[in-house]
Amino acid sequence: MRPLRILTWHVHGNYLWYLSHVPHDIFLPVKPGRPPGYGGRGQSFTWPDNVHEVPADAVRDLDLDCVVTQSHDNWLVDRHEVLSPAQLRRPAIHVEHDPPRASPTDTPHPVDDPEALLVHVTRFNDLMWDSGRTPTRVIEHGVAVPEGVRYSGELDRGIVVVNGLRRRGRRLGADVFERARAEVPLDLVGMFAEEAGGLGEVPPPQLAGFMARYRFFFHPVRYTSLGLAACEAMTIGLPVVALATTEMATVVENGVSGWIDTDTGRLLERMRALLADPAEARRLGEGARRTALERFSIRRFVADWDAALREVAGRAAIPAGHGGAR
Repeated sequence: MRPLRILTWHVHGNYLWYLSHVPHDIFLPVKPGRPPGYGGRGQSFTWPDNVHEVPADAVRDLDLDCVVTQSHDNWLVDRHEVLSPAQLRRPAIHVEHDPPRASPTDTPHPVDDPEALLVHVTRFNDLMWDSGRTPTRVIEHGVAVPEGVRYSGELDRGIVVVNGLRRRGRRLGADVFERARAEVPLDLVGMFAEEAGGLGEVPPPQLAGFMARYRFFFHPVRYTSLGLAACEAMTIGLPVVALATTEMATVVENGVSGWIDTDTGRLLERMRALLADPAEARRLGEGARRTALERFSIRRFVADWDAALREVAGRAAIPAGHGGAR
Protein backbone atom coordinates (compact mmCIF):
# COMPACT_ATOMS: atom_id res chain seq x y z
CA MET A 1 0.00 0.00 0.00
CA ARG A 2 1.26 3.44 -0.92
CA PRO A 3 2.16 6.00 1.77
CA LEU A 4 -0.65 8.42 2.58
CA ARG A 5 -0.32 12.20 2.40
CA ILE A 6 -1.35 13.68 5.74
CA LEU A 7 -1.76 17.34 6.73
CA THR A 8 -1.42 18.24 10.39
CA TRP A 9 -0.26 21.15 12.54
CA HIS A 10 2.71 21.41 14.92
CA VAL A 11 0.84 21.68 18.22
CA HIS A 12 2.71 19.36 20.59
CA GLY A 13 6.26 18.83 19.36
CA ASN A 14 6.94 15.60 21.25
CA TYR A 15 3.69 14.04 20.10
CA LEU A 16 4.36 15.10 16.51
CA TRP A 17 7.80 13.50 16.73
CA TYR A 18 6.28 10.16 17.69
CA LEU A 19 3.53 10.55 15.08
CA SER A 20 6.24 11.05 12.45
CA HIS A 21 7.19 7.39 12.93
CA VAL A 22 4.16 6.39 10.79
CA PRO A 23 5.03 5.22 7.27
CA HIS A 24 3.32 8.20 5.62
CA ASP A 25 4.18 11.68 4.39
CA ILE A 26 3.27 14.41 6.85
CA PHE A 27 2.83 18.01 5.72
CA LEU A 28 3.05 20.89 8.22
CA PRO A 29 1.71 24.35 7.28
CA VAL A 30 4.01 27.28 8.07
CA LYS A 31 3.37 31.01 8.16
CA PRO A 32 5.79 33.96 8.20
CA GLY A 33 7.15 34.45 11.70
CA ARG A 34 6.07 30.90 12.54
CA PRO A 35 3.24 31.68 14.97
CA PRO A 36 1.81 28.94 17.24
CA GLY A 37 0.62 25.99 15.19
CA TYR A 38 2.55 27.13 12.14
CA GLY A 39 6.12 26.53 13.29
CA GLY A 40 6.71 23.64 10.91
CA ARG A 41 9.41 21.16 11.82
CA GLY A 42 10.97 23.36 14.50
CA GLN A 43 14.45 22.96 15.94
CA SER A 44 13.95 20.51 18.82
CA PHE A 45 14.22 17.28 16.83
CA THR A 46 16.04 15.81 13.87
CA TRP A 47 12.99 15.13 11.79
CA PRO A 48 12.72 12.17 9.40
CA ASP A 49 12.46 12.76 5.67
CA ASN A 50 8.71 12.04 5.63
CA VAL A 51 7.95 15.33 7.45
CA HIS A 52 7.59 18.28 5.08
CA GLU A 53 6.92 21.98 5.52
CA VAL A 54 4.48 23.74 3.19
CA PRO A 55 3.48 27.44 3.10
CA ALA A 56 0.01 27.78 4.59
CA ASP A 57 -1.27 29.53 1.47
CA ALA A 58 -0.13 26.56 -0.66
CA VAL A 59 -1.93 23.89 1.36
CA ARG A 60 -5.03 24.07 -0.84
CA ASP A 61 -2.91 22.91 -3.78
CA LEU A 62 -1.84 19.67 -2.05
CA ASP A 63 -3.27 16.30 -2.94
CA LEU A 64 -4.16 15.10 0.56
CA ASP A 65 -5.51 11.80 1.81
CA CYS A 66 -6.36 12.91 5.34
CA VAL A 67 -6.36 16.00 7.54
CA VAL A 68 -5.44 15.60 11.23
CA THR A 69 -6.31 18.53 13.50
CA GLN A 70 -4.67 18.64 16.92
CA SER A 71 -6.20 21.62 18.71
CA HIS A 72 -9.63 23.17 18.96
CA ASP A 73 -8.36 26.16 16.98
CA ASN A 74 -7.15 23.79 14.26
CA TRP A 75 -10.67 22.37 14.00
CA LEU A 76 -12.72 25.53 14.44
CA VAL A 77 -10.53 28.08 12.62
CA ASP A 78 -7.31 26.92 10.98
CA ARG A 79 -8.64 24.22 8.67
CA HIS A 80 -11.23 26.63 7.26
CA GLU A 81 -8.49 29.15 6.53
CA VAL A 82 -6.01 26.87 4.76
CA LEU A 83 -8.03 24.06 3.18
CA SER A 84 -9.89 24.18 -0.11
CA PRO A 85 -13.61 23.32 -0.17
CA ALA A 86 -12.74 19.91 -1.62
CA GLN A 87 -10.17 19.26 1.13
CA LEU A 88 -12.70 20.25 3.79
CA ARG A 89 -15.03 17.55 2.49
CA ARG A 90 -12.45 14.85 3.13
CA PRO A 91 -13.19 12.81 6.27
CA ALA A 92 -10.89 14.04 9.02
CA ILE A 93 -9.30 13.00 12.29
CA HIS A 94 -9.12 15.20 15.34
CA VAL A 95 -6.64 14.34 18.12
CA GLU A 96 -7.83 15.38 21.56
CA HIS A 97 -4.79 15.71 23.81
CA ASP A 98 -6.55 16.81 27.01
CA PRO A 99 -9.50 16.09 29.28
CA PRO A 100 -12.37 18.62 29.33
CA ARG A 101 -11.81 21.81 31.30
CA ALA A 102 -15.18 23.59 31.65
CA SER A 103 -16.82 20.61 33.33
CA PRO A 104 -15.13 17.25 33.84
CA THR A 105 -18.30 15.36 32.90
CA ASP A 106 -20.64 17.62 30.92
CA THR A 107 -18.49 19.45 28.36
CA PRO A 108 -19.56 18.81 24.74
CA HIS A 109 -16.57 18.30 22.50
CA PRO A 110 -16.21 21.01 19.83
CA VAL A 111 -15.83 18.35 17.14
CA ASP A 112 -19.45 17.54 16.34
CA ASP A 113 -19.28 15.58 13.11
CA PRO A 114 -20.36 11.96 12.52
CA GLU A 115 -18.05 11.82 9.50
CA ALA A 116 -14.93 12.64 11.54
CA LEU A 117 -12.95 10.38 13.85
CA LEU A 118 -12.14 11.76 17.30
CA VAL A 119 -8.95 10.17 18.65
CA HIS A 120 -8.40 10.43 22.40
CA VAL A 121 -4.92 9.79 23.76
CA THR A 122 -6.21 8.19 26.99
CA ARG A 123 -9.26 6.19 27.96
CA PHE A 124 -9.90 8.65 30.78
CA ASN A 125 -10.22 11.50 28.28
CA ASP A 126 -12.59 9.45 26.14
CA LEU A 127 -14.68 8.70 29.24
CA MET A 128 -14.93 12.30 30.39
CA TRP A 129 -15.63 14.20 27.16
CA ASP A 130 -19.19 14.30 25.86
CA SER A 131 -18.27 13.35 22.31
CA GLY A 132 -21.87 13.35 21.15
CA ARG A 133 -22.43 11.91 17.68
CA THR A 134 -18.73 11.90 16.74
CA PRO A 135 -17.21 8.39 16.69
CA THR A 136 -14.20 8.02 18.97
CA ARG A 137 -11.15 5.83 19.26
CA VAL A 138 -8.38 5.67 21.86
CA ILE A 139 -4.79 5.54 20.65
CA GLU A 140 -2.55 5.49 23.71
CA HIS A 141 0.89 7.05 23.68
CA GLY A 142 3.85 5.28 22.20
CA VAL A 143 7.38 6.37 23.03
CA ALA A 144 10.96 5.56 22.05
CA VAL A 145 14.02 6.44 24.11
CA PRO A 146 17.65 6.61 22.93
CA GLU A 147 19.43 3.27 22.74
CA GLY A 148 21.36 2.47 25.87
CA VAL A 149 19.61 5.00 28.12
CA ARG A 150 18.60 3.15 31.29
CA TYR A 151 17.89 3.99 34.89
CA SER A 152 20.92 4.53 37.14
CA GLY A 153 19.27 6.36 40.03
CA GLU A 154 22.46 7.54 41.69
CA LEU A 155 21.02 10.95 42.60
CA ASP A 156 19.25 10.98 45.95
CA ARG A 157 16.55 13.20 44.48
CA GLY A 158 13.26 12.99 42.63
CA ILE A 159 12.62 14.53 39.21
CA VAL A 160 9.45 16.43 38.22
CA VAL A 161 8.75 17.25 34.55
CA VAL A 162 5.99 19.83 34.00
CA ASN A 163 5.90 22.72 31.55
CA GLY A 164 4.84 26.09 32.96
CA LEU A 165 4.06 24.70 36.42
CA ARG A 166 3.72 28.04 38.18
CA ARG A 167 1.60 29.50 35.37
CA ARG A 168 -0.74 26.49 35.30
CA GLY A 169 -1.25 26.39 39.07
CA ARG A 170 -3.32 23.91 41.04
CA ARG A 171 -4.52 21.92 38.03
CA LEU A 172 -0.95 20.82 37.36
CA GLY A 173 -0.19 20.52 41.08
CA ALA A 174 1.97 23.57 41.70
CA ASP A 175 0.95 23.58 45.36
CA VAL A 176 1.52 19.82 45.68
CA PHE A 177 5.00 20.24 44.23
CA GLU A 178 5.84 23.07 46.63
CA ARG A 179 4.70 21.06 49.64
CA ALA A 180 6.67 18.01 48.53
CA ARG A 181 9.80 20.01 47.70
CA ALA A 182 9.80 21.43 51.23
CA GLU A 183 10.08 17.91 52.63
CA VAL A 184 12.06 15.86 50.11
CA PRO A 185 14.73 16.83 47.52
CA LEU A 186 13.08 17.41 44.15
CA ASP A 187 14.24 19.01 40.90
CA LEU A 188 11.80 20.54 38.42
CA VAL A 189 12.46 20.72 34.68
CA GLY A 190 10.33 21.94 31.81
CA MET A 191 9.47 25.16 30.01
CA PHE A 192 9.49 28.13 32.39
CA ALA A 193 10.61 25.86 35.25
CA GLU A 194 12.88 28.65 36.51
CA GLU A 195 9.75 30.60 37.52
CA ALA A 196 9.09 27.94 40.16
CA GLY A 197 12.71 27.58 41.23
CA GLY A 198 13.37 24.76 38.78
CA LEU A 199 16.33 23.96 36.55
CA GLY A 200 14.82 25.06 33.24
CA GLU A 201 13.97 23.19 30.07
CA VAL A 202 15.86 20.08 28.98
CA PRO A 203 15.85 19.52 25.18
CA PRO A 204 13.38 16.70 24.49
CA PRO A 205 15.94 14.33 22.88
CA GLN A 206 18.10 14.66 26.02
CA LEU A 207 15.35 14.31 28.62
CA ALA A 208 15.46 10.54 29.04
CA GLY A 209 19.19 10.57 29.74
CA PHE A 210 18.77 13.49 32.12
CA MET A 211 16.01 11.75 34.12
CA ALA A 212 17.87 8.43 34.35
CA ARG A 213 20.13 9.62 37.19
CA TYR A 214 17.25 10.46 39.54
CA ARG A 215 15.90 8.04 42.15
CA PHE A 216 12.24 8.42 41.15
CA PHE A 217 9.85 10.37 38.93
CA PHE A 218 7.23 12.45 40.78
CA HIS A 219 4.01 13.44 39.01
CA PRO A 220 2.12 16.05 41.12
CA VAL A 221 -0.62 16.69 38.56
CA ARG A 222 -4.26 16.76 39.64
CA TYR A 223 -5.97 16.97 36.28
CA THR A 224 -4.45 16.74 32.84
CA SER A 225 -3.70 14.15 30.21
CA LEU A 226 -1.03 11.50 30.62
CA GLY A 227 2.32 13.18 29.99
CA LEU A 228 4.76 11.71 27.51
CA ALA A 229 7.59 12.39 29.98
CA ALA A 230 6.01 9.93 32.43
CA CYS A 231 5.85 7.27 29.73
CA GLU A 232 9.48 7.93 28.80
CA ALA A 233 10.55 7.81 32.46
CA MET A 234 8.91 4.41 32.89
CA THR A 235 10.47 3.14 29.67
CA ILE A 236 13.99 3.77 30.95
CA GLY A 237 13.14 2.24 34.35
CA LEU A 238 12.27 5.09 36.73
CA PRO A 239 9.79 4.22 39.47
CA VAL A 240 6.86 6.64 39.50
CA VAL A 241 5.28 8.36 42.50
CA ALA A 242 2.09 10.13 41.48
CA LEU A 243 -1.35 11.35 42.42
CA ALA A 244 -3.89 8.63 41.63
CA THR A 245 -5.84 10.84 39.27
CA THR A 246 -6.89 10.76 35.59
CA GLU A 247 -5.21 8.04 33.48
CA MET A 248 -2.27 7.74 35.88
CA ALA A 249 -4.48 5.65 38.16
CA THR A 250 -4.40 2.87 35.54
CA VAL A 251 -0.70 3.16 34.68
CA VAL A 252 1.12 2.71 38.00
CA GLU A 253 0.57 -0.37 40.18
CA ASN A 254 1.38 0.10 43.84
CA GLY A 255 4.39 -1.90 44.93
CA VAL A 256 5.05 -3.06 41.36
CA SER A 257 5.97 -0.01 39.28
CA GLY A 258 5.79 2.78 41.85
CA TRP A 259 3.23 4.30 44.16
CA ILE A 260 0.02 6.24 43.54
CA ASP A 261 -2.34 7.75 46.10
CA THR A 262 -4.63 10.73 46.63
CA ASP A 263 -3.03 11.30 50.04
CA THR A 264 0.04 13.45 49.50
CA GLY A 265 1.30 12.60 52.98
CA ARG A 266 1.51 8.91 52.09
CA LEU A 267 3.24 9.79 48.83
CA LEU A 268 5.85 11.73 50.77
CA GLU A 269 6.45 8.65 52.93
CA ARG A 270 6.99 6.59 49.76
CA MET A 271 9.44 9.14 48.38
CA ARG A 272 11.48 9.07 51.58
CA ALA A 273 11.52 5.28 51.48
CA LEU A 274 12.82 5.28 47.90
CA LEU A 275 15.53 7.78 48.77
CA ALA A 276 16.62 5.50 51.62
CA ASP A 277 16.48 2.25 49.63
CA PRO A 278 18.05 2.41 46.14
CA ALA A 279 17.55 -1.34 45.64
CA GLU A 280 13.80 -1.03 46.16
CA ALA A 281 13.70 1.93 43.79
CA ARG A 282 15.46 -0.14 41.15
CA ARG A 283 13.03 -3.04 41.66
CA LEU A 284 10.04 -0.76 41.17
CA GLY A 285 11.74 0.84 38.18
CA GLU A 286 12.08 -2.54 36.53
CA GLY A 287 8.34 -3.01 37.01
CA ALA A 288 7.69 0.40 35.48
CA ARG A 289 9.82 -0.50 32.47
CA ARG A 290 7.95 -3.77 31.93
CA THR A 291 4.65 -1.89 31.99
CA ALA A 292 5.89 0.78 29.60
CA LEU A 293 7.37 -1.65 27.07
CA GLU A 294 4.04 -3.44 26.87
CA ARG A 295 1.65 -0.50 27.03
CA PHE A 296 3.57 2.36 25.39
CA SER A 297 5.38 0.54 22.60
CA ILE A 298 6.15 2.77 19.63
CA ARG A 299 5.37 -0.17 17.33
CA ARG A 300 1.87 -0.50 18.76
CA PHE A 301 1.38 3.28 18.51
CA VAL A 302 2.44 3.31 14.86
CA ALA A 303 0.23 0.31 14.04
CA ASP A 304 -2.79 1.94 15.70
CA TRP A 305 -2.25 5.21 13.86
CA ASP A 306 -1.60 3.49 10.55
CA ALA A 307 -4.91 1.63 10.88
CA ALA A 308 -6.83 4.80 11.78
CA LEU A 309 -5.31 6.85 8.97
CA ARG A 310 -5.92 4.22 6.32
CA GLU A 311 -9.48 3.66 7.49
CA VAL A 312 -10.38 7.35 7.38
CA ALA A 313 -8.48 8.03 4.14
CA GLY A 314 -10.40 5.20 2.49
CA ARG A 315 -13.76 6.83 3.07
CA ALA A 316 -15.59 8.67 0.32
CA ALA A 317 -15.53 12.44 0.31
CA ILE A 318 -18.43 14.15 2.08
CA PRO A 319 -20.95 15.61 -0.41
CA ALA A 320 -20.85 19.38 -0.81
CA GLY A 321 -23.22 21.13 1.58
CA HIS A 322 -23.18 18.30 4.12
CA GLY A 323 -24.03 19.68 7.54
CA GLY A 324 -21.45 17.65 9.44
CA ALA A 325 -18.29 19.24 8.07
CA ARG A 326 -18.29 22.45 10.07
